[in-house]
Amino acid sequence: MIDNADFIAELKYRTTEQGGRRTPANSGYRPQLKFDFTEMQTSGHQFFIGTDSVMPGETVLAQIGMNSTRFYENKLEIGMEFEFLEGATIIGIGQITEIINKSLEKKKAST
Repeated sequence: MIDNADFIAELKYRTTEQGGRRTPANSGYRPQLKFDFTEMQTSGHQFFIGTDSVMPGETVLAQIGMNSTRFYENKLEIGMEFEFLEGATIIGIGQITEIINKSLEKKKAST
């Protein structure tokens, strides 16, 4: 596990025909991340689990290390989806499978 991983996600890269990348992405790739609850985007390092690169159209598990985590404190939850982008182009969709940085985890409402 990388030292600065904030969460693990399943990443589904769009095919080139769907508007995704034309070339493979290598582990360490750093696209922008966009969650539905905010217009703000942040850079997110993707460190692939079990492979060094991903072709357009493939799905991979990755550890994600975000910049600007303070803007996302208490807002993420397992199962939450997000887009990852190059500029304005959505190149894939991710879904959180595990939250490592517990300060980012959405607090459960107490009864």
